[in-house]
Amino acid sequence: MEKNYLEMSAFMVYLVLVLAIGIFFFVKGRKQTGDKAYFLGGRQMNGLVAALSAGASDMSAWVLMGLPGSVYLWGMGQVWIAVGLIIGTICSWIFIAPKLRRYSIKADDAITIPQFLANRFKSKNPALQVVCALIFMIAYCVYSASSIYACGSLFNQMFGWDPMYAMIGATVIILLYTFLGGFNAVCWTDFFQGMLMLLALMTAPIVALFVMNGADFKPVAEVVTPDHYYNFLSSGKFDYASFTDIISGFGWGLGYMGMPHILIRFMSIKSEKDMKKSQIIGCCWTVVILTMACVVALVAHQFLGSSLGADDRSFVFITMVRRIFPALLSGVLLSAILAASMSTADSQLLASSSAFASDLYKPLFRKNAKGTEMLWVGRGVVAVISIIALLIAVNPNCAGIMALVECAWAAFGAAFGPAIILALYWKRFTYKGAVAGIVAGFAMDAFWYCCLSGNVEKLTLVNTGIYEIIPGFIFSLLVAVLVSLIDKKPSREISDLFDEVSRTKED
Repeated sequence: MEKNYLEMSAFMVYLVLVLAIGIFFFVKGRKQTGDKAYFLGGRQMNGLVAALSAGASDMSAWVLMGLPGSVYLWGMGQVWIAVGLIIGTICSWIFIAPKLRRYSIKADDAITIPQFLANRFKSKNPALQVVCALIFMIAYCVYSASSIYACGSLFNQMFGWDPMYAMIGATVIILLYTFLGGFNAVCWTDFFQGMLMLLALMTAPIVALFVMNGADFKPVAEVVTPDHYYNFLSSGKFDYASFTDIISGFGWGLGYMGMPHILIRFMSIKSEKDMKKSQIIGCCWTVVILTMACVVALVAHQFLGSSLGADDRSFVFITMVRRIFPALLSGVLLSAILAASMSTADSQLLASSSAFASDLYKPLFRKNAKGTEMLWVGRGVVAVISIIALLIAVNPNCAGIMALVECAWAAFGAAFGPAIILALYWKRFTYKGAVAGIVAGFAMDAFWYCCLSGNVEKLTLVNTGIYEIIPGFIFSLLVAVLVSLIDKKPSREISDLFDEVSRTKED
């Protein structure tokens, strides 16, 4: 009982710190009433904060619960997702981040991804922004639900709380500091949360190894290691199952090209100098985080033996930390799971609210809306989406953390990844091609998820085992290119803007 109180004290201190950051930026930013300040931090984010914020908003609770649990239970054949994400992270920081930042500034200082795409084509037609905003809101409700669900699982496992009340409490905290502080509060809380996640993943396996080397150490249970456990092929040999695991794992990396809450961090960085710093820090942070998540699983397999089964695999990190560390310290380290959940949810809420305010509300309902009005509309949408995400998370039929993340990640990557790449690197890309590609990618992703991946039993035609982001991304790319080639060439003004951005290297 005393252990629970001490762990709870550490959690409470963490939550108070998070709220304090939100209040600080609310007070500090009262004079900055524009939507650019609220949704993009006025493009004044320094390199270190932007890099860790991008990483923390990307790595939700699955990196501390889902990934270690899968590797613990099934072995090294599960690490292909991590490999795909590392490759995707490096490619996005090198090839997407610098050019997107420069292009968004030149394209009439765009503050959201849909706005950037519309401005890139010098179009006043709101169709593209409306389509993007609708996809944002659908996918982000699902994505945010995964983070809220993780908070409920954490408090239920540690303290025996009813998951529903834990999820409600987490939603309120996330809502408050996002509502108050906007982009600055989200980025700074993500910065501290990213540091906490790194500390937890670095500390736990190292200390566990020292404990296991002690004379008094006795495994919790017998260590049962399948023959293929340390093999990078899930079945120990190369077959169709291993092929789909590897291809699907690499497919996860495609998501970075179209993930709005990560792309928006690239746009917020204040200078080219800070961008270079962010590239190094962001890539290194992600490599270390994902590598250590796999190391946690391997160490836990020896430390805990085979005491955890399929139903408990998500609690590998929690169980190991609570057995190794004293209560107060374990509470601090396990706050990293809360940090991972909240850092992702807050970013998603802000991205979806900015898309609604800037890309639906203003062009369709209030074309003359001013900065203050846009700010409050955005805050209202944060509240609405939080409630919808909470309702998804508390639904008894909710599929769990990993399933929700997979669904939303694929939707974004398939819909927006090809459009972002083509917008930055293909001069012949057109407005109609962008709209067609985004719609085609989202539609193919939904079709594959429902009918060809085995995720919806009643609708499945053939279970291919291939992650839906891959066919969705390919189809989106093909449609976008084909429609652009059929469409008339971009105007001279659009081509000149593309050439100007391509020539620009420094601020």
